[in-house]
Amino acid sequence: MKRRDCLKAGLALPLLPLVLKAAAAAPAAPLWQRVRPGTAGWPSAADWAGLSRAVDGRLSVPQSPLLADPATRAEALAQLRNPFYLGDQPALTQTSGYFGAWRSVPSAQMVAATQASDVVAAVDFARRHRLRLVVKGGGHSYHGTSCAPDSLLVWTRAMNQVQVHDAFVAQGADPDTAAQPAVSVGAGAMWIDAYAAVTTRHGRYVQGGGCTSVGVTGLVTGGGFGSFSKAFGTAAASLLEAELVTADGQLRVVNAHQEPELFWALKGGCAGSFGVVTRMTLRTHALPDTFGGVTLKVQADSEASWRALAAQVLRFYRDALCNPHWGEQITFGGERTLSIAMVFQGLDRATAEATWQPLLAWLGERPAYTVRAPLQVLALPARDFWDADFFRQHAPAFIVEDTRPGAPSHHMLWQGDQGQVGWFLHGYASAWLPSALLGEDRLAASADALCRAAAHMDVGLHCNKGLFGAPAGALAASADTATHPAVLDAFALALIGNAGGPVFPGSGGEVDEPAARRGALRVGRAYDALSALVPQAPAYVSESDYFQRGWQQAFWGPHYARLLAAKQRYDPEGLFVIHHGVGSEAWGADGFQRQPG
Repeated sequence: MKRRDCLKAGLALPLLPLVLKAAAAAPAAPLWQRVRPGTAGWPSAADWAGLSRAVDGRLSVPQSPLLADPATRAEALAQLRNPFYLGDQPALTQTSGYFGAWRSVPSAQMVAATQASDVVAAVDFARRHRLRLVVKGGGHSYHGTSCAPDSLLVWTRAMNQVQVHDAFVAQGADPDTAAQPAVSVGAGAMWIDAYAAVTTRHGRYVQGGGCTSVGVTGLVTGGGFGSFSKAFGTAAASLLEAELVTADGQLRVVNAHQEPELFWALKGGCAGSFGVVTRMTLRTHALPDTFGGVTLKVQADSEASWRALAAQVLRFYRDALCNPHWGEQITFGGERTLSIAMVFQGLDRATAEATWQPLLAWLGERPAYTVRAPLQVLALPARDFWDADFFRQHAPAFIVEDTRPGAPSHHMLWQGDQGQVGWFLHGYASAWLPSALLGEDRLAASADALCRAAAHMDVGLHCNKGLFGAPAGALAASADTATHPAVLDAFALALIGNAGGPVFPGSGGEVDEPAARRGALRVGRAYDALSALVPQAPAYVSESDYFQRGWQQAFWGPHYARLLAAKQRYDPEGLFVIHHGVGSEAWGADGFQRQPG
């Protein structure tokens, strides 16, 4: 070292403690965060005008009809239980909130997309200006992922086109790839739109959701189950191709041949973490001859007989119903009441009714049980199952119609789903139940846990949401998705929930906080009772606790690392953030500030 350098170093040594002290006192560099209205960096009026031009004027501030003029508000109040009306309001959602977690609040600005280029413009704008970006198609998210205050909303409701293909081949496929029947569905379509086109008009089946007003995109990319998933697999298993806009503003077509990792991530990894889907194509299946339904309600007279009934029903389900023909719900409820609301496919009415005779005979031999609602079995041509005109004529009590003047004639909701319209969740939980619990050596413990859980809150076993008993083809296709592999061996998904009526700003209602706390506590106690049987059970991401512990493993298990790698490749800066979505652990709860580390 030169003499002059040594001298400089010597003179600097006495100052070192002061430098270190100053450095310790200096504030840490601010974490990267998104901007909000009124803060530095929020887009100027000129910026917003530029975005408006790019989307042909389809930029606006979403306004709740409940906060509008008296006539508009009166119409909104009258339609508050109409899911099709709620879906047509960009400032409202199908779930109005979750106690202690989130409330339905409109975004600051909205692009009402009608084509993929609108989505590209919105994504580019959000990335450049560091905006919180949310996407709403159906708007059913229990976790509030389709709304966020101070955000830019991409609303895809108008992108609801449905096109049925007799012979579809994915882009980039080998020349000798066999074509197959399929349906292409826009990002804003609901399942009733898809069913009306595929089943009612074309006589085919597409694996979708049971609730007809649910959005196609959200259900498929969350994994997705319908009433007949025990026969056809998950909705995600039928995905053949998707078109989406990724964080870099690129419009991509992905499938098993083009960008297969991103395609796989969309099959159960939740699209809201990876991009904005604009279109998807799903495999269609041959339509069974018949669909039908079965209902029954039985009450036990004591705790002992209640547990015996639970064990016998599980045994009966294992032996007679855990197969591709049957789906939907067996509910263990309060006052020791068992309720059956199941569906079947590919059976005639006589065969379906005969299936239940062993259980009815068992009940008839035991005076401890009272049949509160006798067995009812209905069957109909499968092509009529989602035909609103058929139900208007033959069974109007089964459906709820869209009562608005000029509403599409195919709009219908199952009567049993209306309680979910606009609901405010107090608590919710799900758990996949492994097939081993149906073993004769486990039946007593399984029955006991279900009965103890039902003492706190009804427990519904959704048999179609567990694929144990499904055919090999459905299992193989469902295994090639991002959904937790526990679904393959699960005989059912247990669902426990509690909710109140709609609570939107301006609706006139308020959250009954004591009731909400009681409901949340009862759900938690019921789940704890079930957890004694299945500790740390995997959960279904689309129907789960907002506060799910260990959500990465609960939702995706061994698939999470692969999903996170896809996230880091296609969205390294985290433009797309949803609650408990892939990569969301890097962000604060509201998605505005990146977490340290």
